[in-house]
Amino acid sequence: MEKKILIAMDGSANSKKAIEYTVQMESVIEDMRYILINIQPKLSEFLVEDARKDPKAKAALQDVVNKNRENSIKILDESKSMMIKLGIDEKHIELVSQPMIMGTAKGILDYAKQSLCDAIVMGRRGLSRMAESFMGSVSNSVLEHTNITPVWAIGGDVSSSKMMIAIDGSESALRAVDHASFMIGGNPDVTITLLHVSPRLRDYCTIEFDEEDGMIDEVITQGDKRCVDSFYIHAQQRFREAGIKESQVEIKQAVSTLNIGKTIVEEAKKGGFGTLVIGRRGIDNSFFMGSVSRHVLYNATDRAVWLVP
Repeated sequence: MEKKILIAMDGSANSKKAIEYTVQMESVIEDMRYILINIQPKLSEFLVEDARKDPKAKAALQDVVNKNRENSIKILDESKSMMIKLGIDEKHIELVSQPMIMGTAKGILDYAKQSLCDAIVMGRRGLSRMAESFMGSVSNSVLEHTNITPVWAIGGDVSSSKMMIAIDGSESALRAVDHASFMIGGNPDVTITLLHVSPRLRDYCTIEFDEEDGMIDEVITQGDKRCVDSFYIHAQQRFREAGIKESQVEIKQAVSTLNIGKTIVEEAKKGGFGTLVIGRRGIDNSFFMGSVSRHVLYNATDRAVWLVP
C-alpha cells in the first residue's frame, strides 16, 4: 500500500538530514511517495496595511511576495535534486510551496491532515538555551500540536535501520504499533523490537516511602505485568494483519533504573537502534507517557523518533 510522506523543508542542514533519513528508510519501507513542503515567511502586517492605501507600498509588498515565492521554490527544487541524486524516482516527488497564514507549524499540520499524509518528517535541532525557548522551534511546535499525523523527528545522523517500539500497555502505544506495522508491513527482512520498561514507584511519585516502597513497587509490577501481557496479544494481532511474522518481532524487558525515558534512550544506544517509535501519551491519556516521550525526543541523538499521537 502506498505511504504518503510529507517532508518539511527550509533549506537548513536539519531538513537535509530529514531527506537523508527518509531515503535511507526506502530499504525498510515499501512504496513511499514524497511531498516536499515549504511554508513561505510571514508578511509584515504593517506593509500589508500600508499596501491598502499606498501604491508604492503595494508594489513593495508584491516584490516581497515574489521573492518569498522564488526562494521557497528554490529550496524545494534543491531538495528534490538531492533526493533524485540519492536514488528517488522523480515521479514520486511532489513539491508544495505555500504562503504562511497562521504560522509555519500550523501550515504543515493542516496540509498533512488535508492531504491524508501518513507521516510528517522534520529535522530536529538538539536542545539547548532553555530547551529552545520552551518548544519554540517549528519542529517542536509540530511535535507538540500534532493530534492526527505521526511525526518523524530526525535528530542528527541516523546510521542504523533497526527499529524499536517503546510500549507501556496503553492505547497510545498500540497506535504506535499500528503505525510501525503499516509502514514496514510486508517486508519479510525487517525485525522489530518491542521494549517495555517496567515502572517503579519513583516513576509515579518522588516521595520516599521507606519501608512501604517495596510493597508498593510489587503492586505496581504486578499490575503492569497484567496490562502488558494483554497488550502483547493485541500487538501480535496487529503485526499479523500487516503481514509481519512472529519471528520478526523481538520482545525486550528492562527495569527503570533512572527513569523510563532515560532507560529507553540507553537501551536504544546499547542495541544500536536508529528508529524509536513511541506513543505520545500513556494509559488513560495521562501525562506520564508524555513526559517519557518528551525526554526521548530531546535526548535520542543521531536517531529518528516517530511520535505517534
